[in-house]
Amino acid sequence: MSSEPIGSTGPMESLENAPPDSNINPAASIEYWNSVPATSNAMLAMLGDYPWYTRIDLRGSKTFLGKVRRLVPGCTRDEKLQTAVDCGAGVGRVTEGFLRQVCNVVDAVEPVEKFTAVMRGSKLKETGVIGEIYVMGIEAWVPEKKYDLVWTQFCVGHVTDVQLVEYFNRCRDALTETGVIVVKENISTDRNGDDMYDDEDSSVTRTDEKFRALFKEAKLNVIASELQLGFPKNFKLLPVRFYALRPKS
Repeated sequence: MSSEPIGSTGPMESLENAPPDSNINPAASIEYWNSVPATSNAMLAMLGDYPWYTRIDLRGSKTFLGKVRRLVPGCTRDEKLQTAVDCGAGVGRVTEGFLRQVCNVVDAVEPVEKFTAVMRGSKLKETGVIGEIYVMGIEAWVPEKKYDLVWTQFCVGHVTDVQLVEYFNRCRDALTETGVIVVKENISTDRNGDDMYDDEDSSVTRTDEKFRALFKEAKLNVIASELQLGFPKNFKLLPVRFYALRPKS
């Protein structure tokens, strides 16, 4: 078995055979997201102008987390979690619509400054629900505290496989005793079973198999996983899958 990290390109590998994540250009990703208006409607613009999408998305997230908390011994089920972090937070859509209902304080990690400015000017920041705001990508973020919940949604496609494993390692070490990492992401539908690169926003959509291999490399167990349901089939959206992760014992 090769000792090279998943997603790395060996010295003899041609550009034609390079993995999709080798095409990721962080500057192009930031340029794309800077083209999205940071307005009160930005959360919908980020989701393709489907106003019903965010309602279904948030409801599914709350239901999934409720299931996960019942699976973790010692995890409080009725009380709010103390500390959480919203990774790939955008303008705070997930924190505003979901995480604030289940967590006392939610930190945020987001590389686009105009999105973080929306969070800084929000009532949730004023009241202390939004805690620290880290203006950086997840590939650069180093947790400074322990978290009961690390929520990572619709952002890992902008980092390479190697960077993602390193991110998971840091998140794993930043969990409280009953802490959980949740990853919610689009899943590749490539007919050959490969990851898919999108040059519009310079991102990669990974397969379920790839995600599970990366989790394993980061010494994380998948304690629960399911598809987000409720999206109209006629829109032909990519499937969205939840993963709840805990450190391997």
